Amino acid sequence: MTTDPHVSRRTFLRGAATAGAFVAAAAVGLEIRRQRVPHPWDAGAFPPPSEARVAVLRADSYDVDLVGIVLDGMRSIGADVSGARVVLKPNMVEYDRSSVINTDPRVVAATAEALRRLGAASVAVAEGPGHRRDTGYVVEASGLGEALRDVGTRFVDLNVAAAAAVPLHSRYTDLGSLWLPKAITDADVVISMPKMKTHHWAAVTLSLKNCFGCLPGRVYGWPKNALHWAGIDASILDIAGAVRPSFAIVDAIVGMEGNGPIDGTAKPVGALIVGDDPVAVDATSAHIMGIDPTKIGYLAEAGRFLGVADLERIRVAGDDPDRFVTPFLPAPGFTQGGAPATGGQ
Repeated sequence: MTTDPHVSRRTFLRGAATAGAFVAAAAVGLEIRRQRVPHPWDAGAFPPPSEARVAVLRADSYDVDLVGIVLDGMRSIGADVSGARVVLKPNMVEYDRSSVINTDPRVVAATAEALRRLGAASVAVAEGPGHRRDTGYVVEASGLGEALRDVGTRFVDLNVAAAAAVPLHSRYTDLGSLWLPKAITDADVVISMPKMKTHHWAAVTLSLKNCFGCLPGRVYGWPKNALHWAGIDASILDIAGAVRPSFAIVDAIVGMEGNGPIDGTAKPVGALIVGDDPVAVDATSAHIMGIDPTKIGYLAEAGRFLGVADLERIRVAGDDPDRFVTPFLPAPGFTQGGAPATGGQ
């Protein structure tokens, strides 16, 4: 891999052979780790997941009352953010005016406003893009900066923010600890806000994979190379286990299918998915994408210790998820059902 700033991440991501190698390595790596350490996490740090609540809410466009929809979703899952310091972590990867790469700024701004109405003491938006070193460019070009100014919400660049090493309580990678920005560790509530997308190294990128952007590029490089070398699936598990987002809100009004997370095509779904268990939110989202959650290696593994991945155990509010099932074209290297084309996970 390269850290040459003159080599674009778009070019970096287009290597089909490299993508296939990552898919195979992720599958093998997780299986080897499970054989060597059947429970690679500290039980005391991850109590058995209890009931998970997920709300699927119709949102036909970005011009509807998004504040009201987010309020309905948060209330339907019993979310309590009264007096809390909240950080919203959207997926702001890159900017391309012809694409739908990022969590839409209107969803982010509406969520900030909704949380204030729910009594949050403070709301900030934070992201550490893994593609562009110039975070300011992505924020302004995408429209996020203007949207946040309109609702009086500050932005924190996690790539350069103050950070400290935090010991890991899971051992899927050999990293031992992760450098986490204080903006994340000082928050009472972190909400992962991904765009619903396929991903050619991880099958799907949803609220768990979105936690990659919590780690600073000044420590882990661009595009977070050290985490890729540690293993994509393994890193997703350790990072999500360290960040532990309290809630997830998936922008599925328009998602991305095919060669995500950058080069895919727009896929309208017309929904926001809100939940108090990011694993359950991702399982529900995968189902809506026509992908079997049990075939996604990191998601199935997360269901063992981080949250509820079993669709039968998820308490669903709002609309019936089945009404929104919209099969996504899989990413290169994956089958329609979500399993790696190079072999099962």
